[in-house]
Amino acid sequence: MPLKRMSKKNKDTENSFSKKKKQLDGVLRYSGLAFQMMAIILVVLYAGIKLDQYLGNEFPLFTIIGAIGGVFLSLYFALRDLLKPNK
Repeated sequence: MPLKRMSKKNKDTENSFSKKKKQLDGVLRYSGLAFQMMAIILVVLYAGIKLDQYLGNEFPLFTIIGAIGGVFLSLYFALRDLLKPNK
């Protein structure tokens, strides 16, 4: 069976498609990461607010701990995902 040769136009189209796919994969990966970070921070912050309300604290100690802890926890998960080798 003879092998078909790709024309220059087909190669250019294929290269263009693969470049756009890589760009879209990057955009989706990082936007998903941003939403994940935001969700982690908001959930931990909400838990801190509710814990302060439940305990009747005048000083919002658990709210502050929740805000700071949420940021560190979201950074941990973000760095873990970013340092994971790509498939």
